[in-house]
Amino acid sequence: MTSRAVIRESFDPKIVKGSDVFLDREFPMSGSNYKLISGLAYKESGIVLNDTKQEMVYSRLARRIRDLKLKDFDEYLHYVKRDIDNEFRSFLNAITTNLTSFFREDHHFVHLKEVTIPLLRKIHLNDKRVRVWCTAASTGEEPYSIAMVMREAFAENSGWDIKILATDIDSNVLETARAGRYKLERIEGIPQARKKRWFKKISDDSVEVSDSLKDLISFKQLNLLKPWPMKGVFDIVFCRNVIIYFDKETQRTLFDKVHLKMAEDAHLYIGHSESLHNVSKKFSPLGKTIYKRK
Repeated sequence: MTSRAVIRESFDPKIVKGSDVFLDREFPMSGSNYKLISGLAYKESGIVLNDTKQEMVYSRLARRIRDLKLKDFDEYLHYVKRDIDNEFRSFLNAITTNLTSFFREDHHFVHLKEVTIPLLRKIHLNDKRVRVWCTAASTGEEPYSIAMVMREAFAENSGWDIKILATDIDSNVLETARAGRYKLERIEGIPQARKKRWFKKISDDSVEVSDSLKDLISFKQLNLLKPWPMKGVFDIVFCRNVIIYFDKETQRTLFDKVHLKMAEDAHLYIGHSESLHNVSKKFSPLGKTIYKRK
């Protein structure tokens, strides 16, 4: 039986208490509804939706129910089961959180510039080939931050072959990322020299990243819990603020797979509130949420 068929039969919900606190809302949502929603999210994406996420889930899926002109969560869940192949992506886009900014957790980009890139220059002196993977691209601020550091170290005419794969489970945010257009306030924290070099003004309140940065990046939709199509290995992996949504078992599975996709001496960067303690022994800690592949 295929995964999709299993979902149609049962969402196999992850155990949560659930409650009936949303029965008096615009679109009634019961505890059973929430169990099915959390079960679907966990089974297909590894995202754990505990009781503390009920308000967030309600408000986001209520917008989806409104758009579909359905009457309540019972009707929405029947709709999902009938059309899982098409609706699941919209479901995931609704419940995933995309909090990001340019050069967020700046110490990672300092380490990338001062430690990782000089090491890669030595390792790849002959082939001049570097591959980077940003596993949670969101609306693009993180991969474009990586691209700025890489392009400042390896100019377009340097002879180096630099490519960045930027993936995300949310197809909507990837469209924003590909466009590379942002409100001026989104780049306020970037030094003036970088703003001038890497952004062009397209309106009174908006900018667009340069083609030089866009050319480095391939944006692709990817569910980290599903098979990965990438053939080669990566010298740098940014997997930041991803595993906070997963339980320990899912985290271990994920980093076993990440390890296999990393080159020898490759570097891994994870989020400020994340740790590989009791998750994986396949990486050596180098400092604040920075690791090296063993």
